[in-house]
Amino acid sequence: MAPLEKKEAWKEYLCFVFRIVVGWMFFEHGAQKWFGWFGGKAVGSLASMFGAAGVIEVVVGLAVLLGVFVKLAALVGGVEMLVAYFMIHFPNGWNPLANQGELALLYFAAFLVLFAWGAGKWSLERALKGDETF
Repeated sequence: MAPLEKKEAWKEYLCFVFRIVVGWMFFEHGAQKWFGWFGGKAVGSLASMFGAAGVIEVVVGLAVLLGVFVKLAALVGGVEMLVAYFMIHFPNGWNPLANQGELALLYFAAFLVLFAWGAGKWSLERALKGDETF
């Protein structure tokens, strides 16, 4: 098997693992904010910016994890991470390591990949409908 064929053979497995890890971790971040799970503290109001971020992270995380409307979820999650970076972290300096914005930028990059790739072969949406809607 040629190197390119080996790479293509692994693509679906890696896409699946990537999607599961990103979806689960993003869900955990939202669940910390929304429910106080995983060592977090629940916000008092979901109408606050922090509360809205928690709702978005739970919904986007579950969509990505399950493989339902992954491209749309990645678009929403990516926009949220840009907003988080520029509203919360960037005012504390441009360097992501110094302003603690590296996680927001890493999630943004992960959502760019998911937006480009979609859910991959193994997703709930593909199992139910045979294809991805968005």
